[in-house]
Amino acid sequence: MNYKTFYHRFLQANSGVQHFACHSHHYWPDVTRDAALAYWDDSARWVDDKWDFIFGEKVPKVQQQIAQLLQLTKPQQIVFAPNTHELLFRLLSCFDWQHPLKILATDSEFHSFSRQIKRLSELPNLDLVLVPTEPFASFEQRFVEESQKLQPDLVFCSQVFFNSGVAIADLTTFVAAIADVTDATIAIDGYHGFMALPTDLSVLEGRIFYLAGSYKYAQGGEGCCFMVVPKDNQFRPLYTGWFAEFGTLAQAKTTQVQYSQDGYQFAGATMDFTALYRLEAVLDLYQQQQITVSAVHQHVQQLQQAFLAELERQQHPILNFTALLQQDLASHGHFLTFKLPTTQQVSELASYLKLHKVHTDYRGDRLRFGFAPYQEAADFDLSCLRHYKEE
Repeated sequence: MNYKTFYHRFLQANSGVQHFACHSHHYWPDVTRDAALAYWDDSARWVDDKWDFIFGEKVPKVQQQIAQLLQLTKPQQIVFAPNTHELLFRLLSCFDWQHPLKILATDSEFHSFSRQIKRLSELPNLDLVLVPTEPFASFEQRFVEESQKLQPDLVFCSQVFFNSGVAIADLTTFVAAIADVTDATIAIDGYHGFMALPTDLSVLEGRIFYLAGSYKYAQGGEGCCFMVVPKDNQFRPLYTGWFAEFGTLAQAKTTQVQYSQDGYQFAGATMDFTALYRLEAVLDLYQQQQITVSAVHQHVQQLQQAFLAELERQQHPILNFTALLQQDLASHGHFLTFKLPTTQQVSELASYLKLHKVHTDYRGDRLRFGFAPYQEAADFDLSCLRHYKEE
C-alpha cells in the first residue's frame, strides 16, 4: 500500500525533507484536519449539551477502537487526559505519602516520569530504585530480580525505551515474571509501543496500568493520551477532577468523594477534545483502509533495513552500524539510536543533517532516526554525509 497518499498536507508543507523525527513529531494524516474542524462544528451544534454528546458517543467509540487494537474486552476501563504526566501523577496520588513508599523503575524512562519521580525522591520516605537498561541482554532478568529484592509498591517500566528504541521482548512474559515475585502495582509506559508494535494486552487485562497516547505513532497529535485501568481496583486518586464522577453530577452529594465505577475514576477535569477527534479520524482511516499495526510495523522494519544499507554506503567514520545501540532489529521499536563518542559530535552532526533537510533528533550522546508509514526506501539519501567526516 502507498501510505503517502494519506499525508499530502504534511508532505507538501515539508517538501524535500527526509523526516526521521517521526518518533518525536509524527506527521498527521490529512483526515485529522477535517476532524479538528468537526470538533468546532460539534461545539457549535451541541453547546451546553456538548459533554453529553462527547461522553455518550465520541469517548465510547474511541475507547472501543483502542481496545480492539490492544485486544482488550473492557473498553470502558480506558480513561483519557491531555498528557501522560497527568495520568501518571493521578496514579501516584493513590499511594499514602505519609508512609514509606518503594518504587522500582529504570534509568531510561521518559521525562514525564523521570523528572517527576526524581523530584519526589527528594522526600525522605521515598525509596526509589532505577535499574540500568544496559546491558540490554540481561535487563529483563535484572529487573525481575530487583523486583523480588525490593518488593516495591509501584513498578514502572517502558514497553519501548525512548533513549534507545529497545523493546521488551514479550510484554506478557515480562509482566508475569514480575507479578510472580511481588504484589506491586505495575504500570507500563506504552507510548513508543502503541500503534507501532503489535500489542496484545488480553492476558494482562486487569493486571496492569498501560499508558500511551496519540502524539507519536497514533498520528493524532498532542492532547489525547490514555490509560488502561484495571477493573475493580480499590484506588481513590487524591488528584481528581469532575470528570471522575461524570454522569452522577446531578445526584445528591455524599460526605465522601465518589468516583466513577470504570476507568474514569482516574479522570481529571475539563479538556479540549479536538485531539480525541483527530485520533478518532486516524483510527477510522485505518479501519476503512484495512491498515493494521502489523502491516505498518513490517513496513517500518523494511525501511530500517533500507536505511542501514544506505548508511553503509556512506562509510561514515562515527555514524555507522557499529554505533547502533541495539543491533538486533527484531528487538526494536520504530526508531534506531546511534551512540556517538561525544555529545558535541551528536549536536553538530544533527545540525548538519538538518541543514541538508535530513531531520532527526538527539538526546545527549545519542542520535535517533525514526521511521513512519509515509516514508519510502527510495527516498533515503544520506550522501551529504560524504562531506561531513569525523575522524
